[in-house]
Amino acid sequence: MTETQAEASIVVENVARAFGEVKAVRDASFVAPPGTVTALIGPNGSGKTTLLLMLASLLRPDSGSIRIAGFDPVDDTAAVRSRLGWMPDMLGSWDALSVRATLETTARLYRMDVASAAARADELISLVGLEPLAAQPTRVLSRGQKQRLSLARALVHDPLVLLLDEPASGLDPQARVELRQLVRRVAGEGKTVLISSHDLAELDEMADGAVYLQHGVTASAESVNRTRGTARPWRIRSVDRAALEAALLAAGVDASAIVVDRDELLVPMQGEAAASALLTAIVAAGVAISTFAPAVGDLEHTYLDLNRGGSE
Repeated sequence: MTETQAEASIVVENVARAFGEVKAVRDASFVAPPGTVTALIGPNGSGKTTLLLMLASLLRPDSGSIRIAGFDPVDDTAAVRSRLGWMPDMLGSWDALSVRATLETTARLYRMDVASAAARADELISLVGLEPLAAQPTRVLSRGQKQRLSLARALVHDPLVLLLDEPASGLDPQARVELRQLVRRVAGEGKTVLISSHDLAELDEMADGAVYLQHGVTASAESVNRTRGTARPWRIRSVDRAALEAALLAAGVDASAIVVDRDELLVPMQGEAAASALLTAIVAAGVAISTFAPAVGDLEHTYLDLNRGGSE
């Protein structure tokens, strides 16, 4: 990693943190490079929140090292916080302050002058789509609107690194699309984005890579790579389902492996090469295909496979 990359990256090496007898994070190691969106994935209790709190300089690790934009959150806390945007799952707001005043106050806490704070607040209100509510007190905001405000607060000082914990929670479908576009835009500016969410389909559409956390331990690159060769269902649809079934059997697919799901068929395949070969055979048999795609996304497939020990 170059010096320039280190200035906008997250580097975690053998980090551990316990609370008494409970080892929340046992051994976490990963790199989230600049210009990318990295997903942080794991079941409840896997240590995601504890890890995020350590990255945000709000918890001290028991061992290991963390670098945020080249700085240690423990030894260089002020430097990290000036370069880091942090959006927790639930961020309280000042109920009596308006949306605009909330953002102006947050900007002032980052030592912006009054004029700069006002200009930045207006820019972010437009960015997250809260213009109709700019003058309203934050207590009237819905859950989704508060999430938008929380994201704007995390971006107020134009951070190099952005930590997002369940940012889409409470957002309607249109707002989720806008969030994905915004996150990709932020990464496109060269920033590092680490995002934790249980919505793996959502993450599949915005993440460039992923960190999988199980029982406080990050899955190795080797384990993740092995999951790519394990079988997962592919969804196939044709206007002539009988002809499709016949083509699948002729291509060597075991009849017992074919699952009917409404007007589609689910067929397990090991990797994209096998899927490509099967599609070629079906089309060569003269069957018109309208849908041919994995039934689950890459992140969900890897997550499920790791959890059931398929990578061992």
